[in-house]
Amino acid sequence: MDQRSGASYPIDAWRWRGDDGAPLTVSPLPGITPADIDTGTRSLWRYRAAFPDLPGGPVSLGEGGTPLVPGVWGRTPVLFKPEWFAPTGSFKDRGTSLMISFLAGRGVPEVIEDSSGNGGASVAAYCAAAGIRATILAPAGTSPSKVLQSRAYGAAVELVPGGRDAAAAEALRRSARTAYAGHNWHPFFLQGTKTLAYELWEDLGFAAPDAVVTVAGAGSTVLGLDIGFTELLSAGQIARRPRLLVAQPAHCAPLHAAFQAGADGPVPVAVAPTIAEGAAIRKPVRLPEVLAAVRRSEGDMAAVPEADIAAAARRLAATGLFAEPTSATAAAALDTFRARGALRAGETTVVLLTGSGLKAQAAMAGLFGTDG
Repeated sequence: MDQRSGASYPIDAWRWRGDDGAPLTVSPLPGITPADIDTGTRSLWRYRAAFPDLPGGPVSLGEGGTPLVPGVWGRTPVLFKPEWFAPTGSFKDRGTSLMISFLAGRGVPEVIEDSSGNGGASVAAYCAAAGIRATILAPAGTSPSKVLQSRAYGAAVELVPGGRDAAAAEALRRSARTAYAGHNWHPFFLQGTKTLAYELWEDLGFAAPDAVVTVAGAGSTVLGLDIGFTELLSAGQIARRPRLLVAQPAHCAPLHAAFQAGADGPVPVAVAPTIAEGAAIRKPVRLPEVLAAVRRSEGDMAAVPEADIAAAARRLAATGLFAEPTSATAAAALDTFRARGALRAGETTVVLLTGSGLKAQAAMAGLFGTDG
């Protein structure tokens, strides 16, 4: 369905946006209870009862089931959720598993995807598992380790001059003749990221955390959490939504700028290169929906300076958590959210760590040096 126009469309392997050009979502689903969980399945497919009907079987590499690691940030006890335990090293595998399962079940032989790295590697891996040909369009400055990973899975990787927006524009141009598996656009991708909410609910004894802190570029973690917790609320399994506390790098923070301006759409914002490459998205296609999700949860947003992102990556590593700079942006925002009162004593706070430092070798070498 198109949330902006209210139009509904039948599920179609080739449709990924509305007639008005807006992104689509799956129509609201009723949620599940603990009895609906397939406890014999050790992946996010244990929540299959919460998914829309799929035309074929799952394309799965064992995604989901990432741990909660207790920690303390300053004076604040938190639970870190390192999503790099996913098969390709980032949270993107959650959404990709559902998206590629849907496309494979519909008989799609080939897809095109645009990505700054993690999404492309994930699509490449799941296409390999499904026997689907994949072409990944990546910005020319994408981390070499992420490009290598996509190519290792057999995808054709093309480096596009310019930034993330240039790669997206080229993918949209080619989508007229090739199925577009754009993870920021495809409605089934969010059906995968919503399992973050279900997993936290189950791991916390079938209760919601008080707050979830995450980084956002396009905002698929924010929207997935919103969808999942909304379903659990509708099913009577939780009493309220957690506050969604969302961080962006200050060098590229269009969501934060619109949120702070009280706007429902984009506002003018200056951008600059950032070490948080996975969040460097100037024009998030679901910007109005992300803003609405944060506000619906009574959450907040923060823009994090580059020095604070770097310091957070080092601080996490010092505790054994090797998070790429994009991922560390969420931890870096904890001090800001605590100072504002968005984090409160005695509450349960989860911090999503979306990707491994192994995925951003050049950036991490700049932070930690290259000796040895």
